Amino acid sequence: MASKEGFLTDEQRETLKIASQNAEILSSSPKSPTSLFSEHHIKAPAGGKAQTAGIAVRHVRRSHSGKFGRVKKDGAGGKGTWGKLLDTGGESRIDRNDPNYDSGEEPYQLVGSTVTDPLDEYKKAVVSIIDEYFSNGDVELAASDLRELGSSEYHPYFIKRLVSMAMDRHDKEKEMASVLLSALYADVVSPAQIRDGFFLLLESADDLAVDILDAVDILALFLARAVVDDILPPAFLTRAKKALPESSKGLQAIQTAEKSYLSAPHHAELVERKWGGSTHITVEEVKKKIADLLREYVDGGDTSEACRCIRELGVSFFHHEVVKRALVLAMEIRTAEPLVSKLLKEAAEERLISSSQMAKGFARLAESLDDLALDIPSAKSSFQSLVPKAISEGWLDASFMKPSGEDGDGDGQVEDENVRRYKEEIVTIIHEYFLSDDIPELIQSLEDLGKPGYNPIFLKKLITLALDRKNREKEMASVLLSALHIEIFSTDDIVNGFVMLLETAEDTALDILDASNELALFLARAVIDDVLAPLNLEEIGSKLPLNCSGSETVRMARSLIAARHAGERLLRCWGGGTGWAVEDAKDKILKLLEEYESGGVVSEACQCIRDLGMPFFNHEVVKKALVMAMEKKNDRMLDLLQECFSEGLITINQMTKGFTRIKDSLDDLALDIPNAKEKFDFYVEHALKKGWLMPSFGSSAADA
Repeated sequence: MASKEGFLTDEQRETLKIASQNAEILSSSPKSPTSLFSEHHIKAPAGGKAQTAGIAVRHVRRSHSGKFGRVKKDGAGGKGTWGKLLDTGGESRIDRNDPNYDSGEEPYQLVGSTVTDPLDEYKKAVVSIIDEYFSNGDVELAASDLRELGSSEYHPYFIKRLVSMAMDRHDKEKEMASVLLSALYADVVSPAQIRDGFFLLLESADDLAVDILDAVDILALFLARAVVDDILPPAFLTRAKKALPESSKGLQAIQTAEKSYLSAPHHAELVERKWGGSTHITVEEVKKKIADLLREYVDGGDTSEACRCIRELGVSFFHHEVVKRALVLAMEIRTAEPLVSKLLKEAAEERLISSSQMAKGFARLAESLDDLALDIPSAKSSFQSLVPKAISEGWLDASFMKPSGEDGDGDGQVEDENVRRYKEEIVTIIHEYFLSDDIPELIQSLEDLGKPGYNPIFLKKLITLALDRKNREKEMASVLLSALHIEIFSTDDIVNGFVMLLETAEDTALDILDASNELALFLARAVIDDVLAPLNLEEIGSKLPLNCSGSETVRMARSLIAARHAGERLLRCWGGGTGWAVEDAKDKILKLLEEYESGGVVSEACQCIRDLGMPFFNHEVVKKALVMAMEKKNDRMLDLLQECFSEGLITINQMTKGFTRIKDSLDDLALDIPNAKEKFDFYVEHALKKGWLMPSFGSSAADA
């Protein structure tokens, strides 16, 4: 190991010491002691003396003639010298295989010492800590590793690296980064270091934006989350703005944090659940945990323990579910009512459950009283006695008793009996559709209601119900929108429905963890499906208040549409049953139709279409089948379409959409198929006779 004083190893130092002693012993020898050192290739710098272990090595000796003679290499042969020590006239080499080999005879080698920057070493170490944390999610381990690393003066760089690495990953890692920052605050990392770390991030925002397209928005959300989590004071944003250049991305991030996140209503709840909440679990899992902790509380009666469990759930935006389930439990078990009242009162006094969440929980229960009464006959009377008690004890706001016309959609205005009844009827219709997937039946039901002026309300209710269900229902909702737009909904109906939906997006987000992103997907998908035009997004945005959650959703939808391959991604945003890219699906459709056309069996072709698992894309089957029939001058494809329609494999909606696509591309088709228009008119007439198309399509085709 290299010594701290020089570049020689301990073994080499020992050899040098022996050589020095030998030099003293041989001082009377006519041979120069310098030859001992020269064997080890130690050279003096030009123009000076070489200092080697404190011994001055002389390279110039006076000859007997009085003249100076410089020693040759290895001390041999110069005039006035005695020649090389032990010079036998042959070349001397060290043989490592010699039984008398001594490693001490090896030439000395300089041992270099690499100068390292402690900050560089720290940065490399924290990358490993962060990667490991993202893999295992162990906050305690990450905190322990950071403590053991030491170099606390460099902690601002840890903050910068943690956030910048999370910015380029999924929402899960972003949420984990925020959770870790809160855990480290004041315990491992000081408040000043948190502030310095975020300022380093703001200074490097321009560089981050080169690699991360939405770096400004993500950094803004990290800032807002840090303020909401009380690890950054709001004053930090004001001070940082003054220190950043006006054109910097860092300044834009601060402005976005202030306007889009920190100034919005319910901003704390919205920011906390933006990346999915600190629990990383589904809504169903949260509901189960709530039910379990309430049951345990009723059995044990430990209020402080129950409050601790509610706090550890980390879903403050979902506390209305705690209220609702607690009240239902009090109705089911009459003896539990005093305990439930005590828990809710204490949670309200500790501000564990906010007044808005408390009122929301009561409102949700009020909406479901009719259903509850089927299982708990005393539900309504129990609720009517609980409300005044909660208000009198101060854990429910007195405004809850005032008539507000709140219907659960957040409309905030008194609605007439007709609207209320319409909403009840369409909820039943939508639920039936989710079960049957029968679009014609749903359209017929809406026409039977005879209230086209309420179409925007239907759209709002459809998407709201789909948001709280699985991807299958979301896909069905998007497919239904396309059908409704073709059949009975105008573009204004669609626009006004989305405006109503986005106006209440903040309330929707209290119930649905990822509502903002899901709504953006619905909007973008509507544009891809030609239900809305891109300009309609501008129209929708202009009807919403500035800096509201709905406006942010519209902005997200625009970003989704502007991305590369947006059409393919959005067509399968809800899974679509396969997850294939659009081009893959088109290729499979073309191959199965070619196989059928070359002599296949109708039933086998139908099975292949069914196996595709993309019913929302069956209009492409219709379109390609019609084009192939035109090209081959063979009407055999009509037999396949008839069978698909008879089996319910291709719905009237998908048939209509396929024919519409052909109608829109007739001019292009005519370049390759001269009689395309005549053939299309024949197919339309045939389809109308067979009932594949709605009668209205015939007049629209004639107009074209």
